[in-house]
Amino acid sequence: MFAANKQRGATAIGAGKRLKRGHVLAVAALAACTAIGVSIVTPGDIETDTSDHQSAALMPPGNTSAPAATQATDDESATIVAVEVTDDPGEPWTDFTVKSGDNLSLIFQRAGYTDRDVYRIVHKTTQGKALKRIFPGQTLGFMPDDQGNLLSVRHTLSPLETVTYTSTGPTFERQRDLRSPLARDNWASGKIVSSLFLAGQKAGLSQSIIMELANIFGGVIDFVLDPRKGDTIHVLYEELYLDGEKYADGEILAASFTNRGTTFNAYRYQDSNGNVGYFNEEGVSMRKAFLMAPVDFTRVSSNFNLRRRHPIYKTTRPHLGTDYAAPRGTPVFATGDGKVVKAGYTRSNGNYVFIQHGEQYVTKYLHLNKRKVKRGQRVVQSQIIGSVGSTGAATGSHLHYEFLLNGVHRNPRTIHKKLPKAKTLAAADLPRFKLAIGSVATQLASRQNQSQVALAGSANLTAAP
Repeated sequence: MFAANKQRGATAIGAGKRLKRGHVLAVAALAACTAIGVSIVTPGDIETDTSDHQSAALMPPGNTSAPAATQATDDESATIVAVEVTDDPGEPWTDFTVKSGDNLSLIFQRAGYTDRDVYRIVHKTTQGKALKRIFPGQTLGFMPDDQGNLLSVRHTLSPLETVTYTSTGPTFERQRDLRSPLARDNWASGKIVSSLFLAGQKAGLSQSIIMELANIFGGVIDFVLDPRKGDTIHVLYEELYLDGEKYADGEILAASFTNRGTTFNAYRYQDSNGNVGYFNEEGVSMRKAFLMAPVDFTRVSSNFNLRRRHPIYKTTRPHLGTDYAAPRGTPVFATGDGKVVKAGYTRSNGNYVFIQHGEQYVTKYLHLNKRKVKRGQRVVQSQIIGSVGSTGAATGSHLHYEFLLNGVHRNPRTIHKKLPKAKTLAAADLPRFKLAIGSVATQLASRQNQSQVALAGSANLTAAP
């Protein structure tokens, strides 16, 4: 979910002003012996409030670190520190932003250095060729020595990753520094008036968090058809901070969706094998064999109807599926894992994709604007297989979706009740799961109670004379 690319300052070696070479060794030794935490407190907005719960509650024992955007590979070292590095006016950096069409020679020339300096770093330094991989928006910083010769080059790949090349005489020494954002937990609650998306926005949630909510509950709720006015959502999620400012959204740790009086709860959990997923309070996976809907939640033009009058042919023809009206180009998802058995074009179906799921199930996607997969290709649930269009016998932009069980058309809206049960955590994992979600489950229940009290109070005020 990392979206920001703006350098915000220095809280790690190599991410801001460069320490003197003697100081680098001292801080590296200090970081090896001591972990220094930085606590950041920011006010919540009107629609969300902050919980004191620590995200470590949903992590395995011993794992309480915040997620880093980049991981070090086996063949290169990375230093991760969380100490404040102060600027040293005696060692100025001059930064240059990489522009479209730039290469190392051009940037080094702008900085006042030569191709010989480029050659020394790229060809005489271990892993120096990595410096050639520069992209627009990144920065290159240059630091001279007392004689004006090149002492260090700092390549800022992102706010979380910096690589510095420091002269050792005939060559350069490379150091890769990573920053780990600090995770804080935040709550948001909302009531649906017209759609989940608008309710989430009003509650202060980003688009990525709202879409992730739809992914989590996509196996039990069709967000096109199911939501009703008065439904509620509650979300506990991480926010990641750098230098006291929000950098990005983290993971959703727990969430609930109350639809037509039925509440669905989901908790993020990492099992003993390191697999991460979302489960209800009984340890049943929220990931089902099939998604309830193959498109983002928009609107539906018509439902399953065996006696529906065809809008083009003006005859009564079975409508063996569900039409999801959506703008042209809206992504269409595979509702389950499977293999593409047909993909092509006909006069009636337009561009279409048929997917076989095991031996019994087939899903069909018609009137696509474009196909993104080919016959014989394996696909996974939620993979984009095409986009909404109006090809073939279609009066407007929409997706026609069908679900077949053993060759017989079934109502996509109701067949889910007859599908195999979802995966459940192993019995040996359940005690650990219950312990891991205990704190957030209590908070989630409290949120739900508060919401019910608020709704009841609102109803009483409405009914009062």
